[in-house]
Amino acid sequence: MQDSENPKQHPRSNMEKDPEDWVSGDEPMTGAQASYLKTLSEQAGDADAYADDLSKAEASKRIDALKQKLGLADGKS
Repeated sequence: MQDSENPKQHPRSNMEKDPEDWVSGDEPMTGAQASYLKTLSEQAGDADAYADDLSKAEASKRIDALKQKLGLADGKS
């Protein structure tokens, strides 16, 4: 294997993967996602951003959008 093919030489963060491509993206959001999304939606004054029945992928997208709206970090959850 050449160095250019070695993933250790070019590590990719799993945060770079689009939530639509997540294997577990259709599963219900995690407790941590629910808590963070609820907090962000309250801070942003956007109660409609939170819903109990979101998937992991949808929760991640909403968290990213709210973080951008609030000017937090780079919008990556």
